[in-house]
Amino acid sequence: MGIGDLWRPEGRPSIAAHGADGLSGLFPRKNRCVRVLTGVCSSVCVATVVFLLLVGVCLLYLPDPLAPDRLVSLPGENSPVTLLIWTHPFGQYGELPDCLELFQIDGCTLTDDALRYPQADAVIIHHREIATGYADLPPEPRPPAQKWIWMNFESPTHTRGLWRLEGVFNLTMSYRTDSDIFLPYGYLVPRARTEGALQKSFAQPLRGPHSSKLLRSRFVAWVISNWSESQARVTFYNQLRQYIHIDVFGGAGWPLPTDSVVQLVKRYLFYLALENSQHTDYITEKLWNAVLAGAVPVVLGPSRQNYERFLPPEAFIHVDDFPSVEELAQYLLMLRRSPAQMRRHLDWRRSYGVRQPTFFNEHYCTACRAVRRTTGRTNVVRDLTRWFYS
Repeated sequence: MGIGDLWRPEGRPSIAAHGADGLSGLFPRKNRCVRVLTGVCSSVCVATVVFLLLVGVCLLYLPDPLAPDRLVSLPGENSPVTLLIWTHPFGQYGELPDCLELFQIDGCTLTDDALRYPQADAVIIHHREIATGYADLPPEPRPPAQKWIWMNFESPTHTRGLWRLEGVFNLTMSYRTDSDIFLPYGYLVPRARTEGALQKSFAQPLRGPHSSKLLRSRFVAWVISNWSESQARVTFYNQLRQYIHIDVFGGAGWPLPTDSVVQLVKRYLFYLALENSQHTDYITEKLWNAVLAGAVPVVLGPSRQNYERFLPPEAFIHVDDFPSVEELAQYLLMLRRSPAQMRRHLDWRRSYGVRQPTFFNEHYCTACRAVRRTTGRTNVVRDLTRWFYS
C-alpha cells in the first residue's frame, strides 16, 4: 500500500471501454516480435498458419500511435465541413484559428455565429457553460446528420449535471484516452533524426541532464491557486513539509514571478505536480510544466500505471512509490546529495520532445478534422455519466 492510499478514496475504478478504438497506451513499447529461423515445412498449409500467427503476435505489440485523433477515415472525409463553436469556454472570447495555417488541417470552417446553426455540420459544446446555466443547448430538432460534440477538460469531481445530457451528444472530446476525440494536456514525441522534423510535430525538444540540472540551488517547488483543506494534495503537502522545505507559489504562497511557471521551475530539482482530484487519465499541465523545466515531477493523481501510459517509469516519482511520506522525503534528500542517482530520473529526456496542445484553438481544429473523418456516420453517446466517472 502506497502513501496515497492514506487520503485517496478506495476502489479507484479502472478505465472503461467507451469507444471501439480505445488506446492502450501513449508511451511507445518495444516490439517483441520473435525472430523465427526458417526451415523446411512438411506442409504448405502449416507454414501459412504459422506465418499468420506470427504476424498477429507482432501486430499486438506495435507501438501505439501518438497522434491524438485516432478516428477511422471514411469515404467523403475530404468534403469541407463547418464547425459551430456554441459557447466560448469560460467566456474567453478570441479570434478563431485558421486550422490550415496553424495545424495543417484543411477543409475546416470555424464559426461562432449562432445564425449558422442550420448549416453547421457539427456543433462543439463546452460542458461548463451548459452545466452552470450560462448557455442552453442548441435548439431541437437539430439539422439532419449534424453532430453534437461534448467537450470537457475538467475532472469528474468538477463536472456536474452529466445526467441531464444522456443521449444528447454524438461524440466526446476530452483528456481521456478513450474519448471519441482524444487530446491530452500533453504527451511525448520521440525525437526525430533532425530538430527540424521534431519542430514540425509542434513538439519542444527536451535536453538531457547537465550539471546545472543536477546541482540546482533550489529544492522543491509547488504552484497552487485553488487551496482547499479537503483536497488530497493539500493533505499531502501538510505532511511532506514536516520533513523538507517546500517553496509554495500562487494564491496560497509567494506571488508568482512575472515570467512563466516553466521559467520558475527551472530553478528547482523537483516540482510537486499534484492534481486537484484523482481520476483516470486526469494528468494536466502541472506534470508537463515540470518536464519542460527539467525538474523531476513528484506526482499525485491517477495510478503509476496510468502515468506510465504517458511517460517512462523513471521520468517521475509517484507518491504511491513509498509506504510513508517520510520515506518519500528521505528519497528526495538522497537524490539532492547524489547527482549520479538524480541522473537516472533525467537521462530519458534525450530521446523525446514534449507536445502541449494549445487551448482551445487546437481543440477546435482537431474536432473539425474528426467530423470530416466521420462523415456519414452518426452515433449517440448514451452512457456519458457512467463512462466519464469510471
